[in-house]
Amino acid sequence: LRWLLRSPFDRNVPVQLELQELLLDHVFQRLGVASQGCVDHPIVLTEAVCNPLYSRQMMSELLFECYQVPKVSYGVDSLYSFYHNRRQNWPCSGLIISSGYQCTHILPVLEGRLDAKNCKRINLGGCQAAVYLQRLLQLKYPGHFAAITLSRMEEILHEHSYIAEDYIEELQKWRSPEYYENNMHKMQLPFSNKLLGSTLTSEERQERRQQQLRRLQELNARRREEKLQLDQERLDRLLYVQELLEDGQVDQFHKALVELNMDSAEELQSYINKLSLAIEQTKQKILQAEVNIEVDVVDSKPETPDLDPLGSEQSLEDVESINEFEPLFAEEQPEVEKPVAAVQPVFNLAEYHQLFLGTERIRAPEIVFQPSLIGEDQAGIAETMQYVLERYPKEQQAVLVQNVFLTGGNAMYPGLKARVQKELLEMRPFQSSFQVHLASSPVLDAWYGARDWAVEYMTREEGWITRKDYDEKGGEYLKEHCASNVYVPIRLPKQAPRTAEALAPSRALASSAGGACDQA
Repeated sequence: LRWLLRSPFDRNVPVQLELQELLLDHVFQRLGVASQGCVDHPIVLTEAVCNPLYSRQMMSELLFECYQVPKVSYGVDSLYSFYHNRRQNWPCSGLIISSGYQCTHILPVLEGRLDAKNCKRINLGGCQAAVYLQRLLQLKYPGHFAAITLSRMEEILHEHSYIAEDYIEELQKWRSPEYYENNMHKMQLPFSNKLLGSTLTSEERQERRQQQLRRLQELNARRREEKLQLDQERLDRLLYVQELLEDGQVDQFHKALVELNMDSAEELQSYINKLSLAIEQTKQKILQAEVNIEVDVVDSKPETPDLDPLGSEQSLEDVESINEFEPLFAEEQPEVEKPVAAVQPVFNLAEYHQLFLGTERIRAPEIVFQPSLIGEDQAGIAETMQYVLERYPKEQQAVLVQNVFLTGGNAMYPGLKARVQKELLEMRPFQSSFQVHLASSPVLDAWYGARDWAVEYMTREEGWITRKDYDEKGGEYLKEHCASNVYVPIRLPKQAPRTAEALAPSRALASSAGGACDQA
């Protein structure tokens, strides 16, 4: 389990008790431990360096009140890794460089105990390196923007990246074409080489043609209905004008003819006849299309002239739109099935979907040494390590550098040990000695160390917080051990004793109030 520090730099940290309870239930279930009622097992948890008391209090409350655990112990993951990798010849003091997914810690250890006052944290880790690599490759390959995901970037960091011993010198080497060809890595992105015109069978082509015909048929039928409705409205308008003449309303009839831009009743009758014929033909076409289920063609030329001068502009637009869509509604001519030759691609699709990793292999992990590469105003590992060492006398500095220990996920980068040795060589005095050690398993050694500590201290009271300690001293209480944080209890300010001068005004006020009550 990992209880992270609640700060703006951490991500995805559960702070709700309900969510924490669900996570612990899942963990206990995977471990085969029944969590109903109580968990009758001691618990060892890791927490962040200098974890706030409130965070520890919440976790202790959950474990003791909800799961009724007998005892619990808290420790730091990097210290557990240091504890697991200890050897007989190793000194008890050392400088731990723990670089993980979210942050990097520089932890000095003196005489087997953590010196919490001089611990330093760099808010950069594997997550920021993956985001930086994703941004670099998305700018380099904008055509594969969606395929360059964070999960693939983490895979590239784990399998292809390394830390340069001398960053500037390594960049100069990459300028050589021969060096680039020999050290450049290729990553293949997933792709499909199925071309639409080359691998379709005759049945698939026939099905696609039928789908296109159905879409054209629906579009043609909809346009016919719209045209029929518009023509019917025009015919009703003309018949209404004709009824005015039959009713003897001559003045209104002539006024309507002027609005329709017509000269006589004969011209009006001619337009009515032609429009009625067009409507009847359109109805027949609709009926025929429903019966035969065929795609009909809308004539590009109108069967009747524009009969509605009021809507002359709309009619011209309709005719123009029909002419524009004429190629879409052409009748389907039966064709003889011809063999389709395979379409040869003009370029290699597999090569197009490849990522060429050059200087990106060293630029992404370099941010833990040079945060300015991504615009962060922070010190890198070398500067922070030198700052921590300078806070000690020269004698203690010499002791600390004799055991520089590298752990955490970022310690798996090839070249990290050589880079730290180079930085120490530059900052240490001339002919001074130092030693850099790498964890045997930087990712799992924290768990192995916690296991070793739990087995060794199972029967001891050192480092274990019991239910009695929780009830008496609170949830924030911590029993220190070789891999734990330093416990700093909450000290409430004591109230100063009240002097005689301070008590005099209050006594005078009380006596005056008593006299007023007597008078009342």
